Amino acid sequence: MATQTALKDAVIHDHNEMYQYYDQYQQSKGNVDAQARWARQLTWEIARHAVGEEIVVYPLMEKHLGQKGVQLADEDRADHQTVKELLARLETLTPGTSEYDDTLSGAMADLRKHNESEEQNDLPLLEEKLSMGDSQQAATLFTRTNKFVPTRAHPMAPNKPPYETLVGFMAAPIDKLKDYFASFPTEEMKKDAGIH
Repeated sequence: MATQTALKDAVIHDHNEMYQYYDQYQQSKGNVDAQARWARQLTWEIARHAVGEEIVVYPLMEKHLGQKGVQLADEDRADHQTVKELLARLETLTPGTSEYDDTLSGAMADLRKHNESEEQNDLPLLEEKLSMGDSQQAATLFTRTNKFVPTRAHPMAPNKPPYETLVGFMAAPIDKLKDYFASFPTEEMKKDAGIH
């Protein structure tokens, strides 16, 4: 029987995947096709992760941490908004250009700061208030939610349920259609990078 994951661990797992994809993007310097593929994978992961947090994690913070939770969730949503705007801008730029690289680098710098704050402050506070069963149930919901949410940044979309959820579910099929025609890292590229 597989052991269940705590919410904190599920969120941190996603953060680490983002860093792996960005590392691969940087290591592919000089290979525009590979960089574009890793950037698409990274954007896909960030978009899904952000909406998953907005639907599952932040409402739990607001519910269990009172006014402090509301404040933290609002700060986190503002951080997400900044990153979403940079990722949306990235889609208008050409991979392999310095502007593309600078925009992605800026998004990752903002994201790293945000992720570290969640890992060091928000998630430990929330985990104190949740039973292990509740944390595991939230982790399962968070992971499942990532399968149904948009895979591209939508900075103009609402970022609080229920509207965020509704708009997200409406945008997801369009994003998935775009993804069908987009280039992602091949299985061979992922294998060579040690990513499963």
